[in-house]
Amino acid sequence: MFRQTIILILCSLVLLSMVACSSNGAASDAPNTVHMSDTQFALPSITIKKGESINLTSDTFTPHTIANGTWDGETAKPATEPGAPRVENIQIGGNSSTSIGPFNTAGTFKLYCTIHSGMKLEVIVK
Repeated sequence: MFRQTIILILCSLVLLSMVACSSNGAASDAPNTVHMSDTQFALPSITIKKGESINLTSDTFTPHTIANGTWDGETAKPATEPGAPRVENIQIGGNSSTSIGPFNTAGTFKLYCTIHSGMKLEVIVK
């Protein structure tokens, strides 16, 4: 019985240290991270340098499908923009992330979630 109690205490301490050392804050984010809720990007736009990529992170269990283009009201407007990386229906499952890029051309590029009306992001590359 004493041995089982010691093992239980040790396991609890290991679990507690793992939880205490993990972080949900921005410090653990990859560079150029844009968070996504159920139906929106946390930021309407992000500015990055030429040659960089963006990291899209879903903070919920809602899946997203990302593509080049935007929303015009309730109407999806797929687009192919010269100089933009090709983004064709990239699936981002709930509570996961993916990198898009690199963006090698200066300009303003648009991405949107094909599933969620109005969910759009502007990527400004300098």
